[in-house]
Amino acid sequence: MASKWRELADKLAEQIRRGDYAPGQRLPHIRELVDAGEGSKATVHAAYKALEAEGLVTSSRGHGTVVRQQVPLKRLGIARYDKAKWRDGDEVAFIADRVASGRTYRRNEQTQTVSRVVAPPEVAAAHGLPEGAEVYARARLVKEGDQPTHTLTSYYRPEHVERTRLVDPTPGPAGRGGGFRVLYDAGYEIDHMKEQLFARAATPDEVKQLQLPPGEPVVELHRTTYTADGTVVEFAIGVHAASRFAWEYDFKVPDSARDGEGQQ
Repeated sequence: MASKWRELADKLAEQIRRGDYAPGQRLPHIRELVDAGEGSKATVHAAYKALEAEGLVTSSRGHGTVVRQQVPLKRLGIARYDKAKWRDGDEVAFIADRVASGRTYRRNEQTQTVSRVVAPPEVAAAHGLPEGAEVYARARLVKEGDQPTHTLTSYYRPEHVERTRLVDPTPGPAGRGGGFRVLYDAGYEIDHMKEQLFARAATPDEVKQLQLPPGEPVVELHRTTYTADGTVVEFAIGVHAASRFAWEYDFKVPDSARDGEGQQ
């Protein structure tokens, strides 16, 4: 015979799978289930911990126990940076991911702080700046509903963004078309990028900020954005909750042997 907490966990799991609790919805407080006769405080707590271990919910201080989004966001590869999306329209990168995933979005689901700081070593190296040089840091927290999905901090040379919308901390993208459109209008049209991905354990601050369940790793992104003449106009560091994204790349497979023949 199953223990009381296991019976309760199975009952709640079935309700979640049936859709009685929607993704992002908070489960009842422990006291509510105790008062409803579902068991003692220890029983309900053990049931919630079992649901968390099974990946059905996440728990964090101040937010309670929330049903986990089971279908991760599709994070596009190069298609998310299509110039037609931001130059000619208003589909910035995080919105492009939502559209590709068939998910809704609000522009103010991206918040940010902007500050002028001494460039960290890797930022200075990416921009080719000397030690002690200052850059603008535009730090964003992106959410889907109430659940954070990732952070992204972009670093810019002051001469590229001074007195533009990129130094405005208003929530949401930096105007129509977002940051890349701002750079485009300032004469810095992006041409190519380099992205690097690293999986690692989350720091305590990241666990709190992204509301991560115990043991969930993060994926760190480094993005360097260039103009056609090789000028670096943005170096960005993103931290993504690993379970909330599915990374997708679609590209033409190179053939260096054939390409080499054409250059002879």
